[in-house]
Amino acid sequence: MRIGLIGAGAVAKYHVAAAAALPGARLTAVCDLDETAAARAVQGVDGVRIHTDYRALVESPDVDAVIVNTPHSLHLPMTVDAVRAGKHVLVEKPMATSLEDCDRMVQESRDAGVGLTIGHIQHFLPDKIAARDVLATGDLGEVMMIRDHRSTDYRPGARPEWFFSRSIAGGGALLNIGGHCLDRSLWFGGSRAVEVSASVARRFGVPVETDGTIALRLANGVGVTIAVISDPPSRSDSLAIVCERGVIETDPRLGTVVRRDGQTSRVREPQPDDIQRAFTAQLADFLGVIDGEPPAVPLEHARHVVELVLASYESAVAQRSHQLPLLSPVTA
Repeated sequence: MRIGLIGAGAVAKYHVAAAAALPGARLTAVCDLDETAAARAVQGVDGVRIHTDYRALVESPDVDAVIVNTPHSLHLPMTVDAVRAGKHVLVEKPMATSLEDCDRMVQESRDAGVGLTIGHIQHFLPDKIAARDVLATGDLGEVMMIRDHRSTDYRPGARPEWFFSRSIAGGGALLNIGGHCLDRSLWFGGSRAVEVSASVARRFGVPVETDGTIALRLANGVGVTIAVISDPPSRSDSLAIVCERGVIETDPRLGTVVRRDGQTSRVREPQPDDIQRAFTAQLADFLGVIDGEPPAVPLEHARHVVELVLASYESAVAQRSHQLPLLSPVTA
């Protein structure tokens, strides 16, 4: 599968390495408005065409599939142009910045008869897979509640300027970092959310939220609490899954730990290549979707993450909880 990468930002190196690692994939093109950044992303990789206009990449006969790794508001137009050119598409999360955009992406890919997947990397991180495997044994019983804490940095200059533009990014810390939390909390919680309550804070003089909390009630009764804090004294990426007979804690920097009956066991130690392994597994999943296999992350799940972020914004403004439907239009 000949792959074109649109966007040479922070995670581009992982996509490039993933394509090099899989026998069924080959990177043939990369695009970025900054030609120097595009060239740097594929340094050492032979035979890669460099573009500064994504339309040239998606129309290239040397590209079969596209990875969209760009600012959030560009996900829709780039996906539509790619699928209309007959290309399969992997889109970095969030799926889009509105539900209408999400639905159009799904419909356009279906009309074109091509594969579409959303890059929710949490589903492929080794520490999260280890937690999934523990749950699958049934030894800890049913999941009862989830607590998810993430730190980030939304100070001016801490990240590219587009992250601070609501029209380009679609939101701030809750959409960008909170999207990861929502994704994995729903995954381990095992159900859609039916109620959301949220609060946000805007600090550092930036026009988007820098901090936020989200409380969810899932359809199966599981409660979820999420906190995203910008520039705290200590960094955190901690997910606690509270089960009937024990607790799983997972953190990509610390590994996966289980506590049961007063005893602690470490089921996975972190490894230096964990992030790269996740991106390689994600690309392998995309190749599987192209071959007709179901994706690890269903499109309705990715859409629901966007739905919950938007509902969180509404809840924060109204200062009350927001009720959600049980069914997604993607599957209705």
